[in-house]
Amino acid sequence: MDKSEPHTPILVFDSGVGGLTVLAQLRRLLPQAPVIYAADMAGLPYGAKSEAEVAARVAGLLGRMAERYQPRLICLACNTASTIALGMVREVLETPIVGTVPAIKPAAALTRSGTFGLLGTEATMRQAYVDELEHDFAKGKVLLRHGANGLVALAEAKLRGESVSVDAVAREAKGLVLQQGGEAIDTVVLACTHFPLLEEELRAAFGEDVTLLDGSEGIARRIVALTQGQSFERSRSDFAVTTGELEDFRRLAPAFAAQKITRLERF
Repeated sequence: MDKSEPHTPILVFDSGVGGLTVLAQLRRLLPQAPVIYAADMAGLPYGAKSEAEVAARVAGLLGRMAERYQPRLICLACNTASTIALGMVREVLETPIVGTVPAIKPAAALTRSGTFGLLGTEATMRQAYVDELEHDFAKGKVLLRHGANGLVALAEAKLRGESVSVDAVAREAKGLVLQQGGEAIDTVVLACTHFPLLEEELRAAFGEDVTLLDGSEGIARRIVALTQGQSFERSRSDFAVTTGELEDFRRLAPAFAAQKITRLERF
């Protein structure tokens, strides 16, 4: 496939369906762009895996997907995978890759109290990449972190149409504000693409005075910048693939249909 052809797709990859929050922003900015959505449901959740496991899995899968689908660009719409494997994947693949960076820089500029929170998976929380972002953009501020792996499963459940209570979300997230100094948090970075799917519940859990930030719009803008001047044409229907069981994946059909994806396949 010629990567300059208008129908050449953008590949959006995530451990699950959190990347749909990125796709929604991409649809808004590039409505004509053909998209393939790839969900590594068999590998979910990444947040509980070791760095070596995540790096090997993501690099291997993206290599095979790049070969099969020949995308013009790959969006690694997963904070955990990006903070661990982005450098490795860029070395291995020739395809341009946009990663997902926790929105620490805008949050540090936005906080009024000087204390802000970072909510992501446990694996993301311990990455040196996050330390570097804090060092570069949050000098003189207090950044409190909390790994809430359980929010990933709750977000996936909500997309399947299951009932998710504010209490269940609050239980997973409360470790952020229960830390010393946590009562001063006025801004929370959602450092997992799954978490904006629970925005309503998280707002109720943290209170209306706390601002929630995620990086999905910034990621979409970066894709726009890297594909500037390229032509887009959706000559065939977009589709989504899963590494997991197709029957389980089909339970998410309404969430994909909302993003104009009606074909669901096994990778």
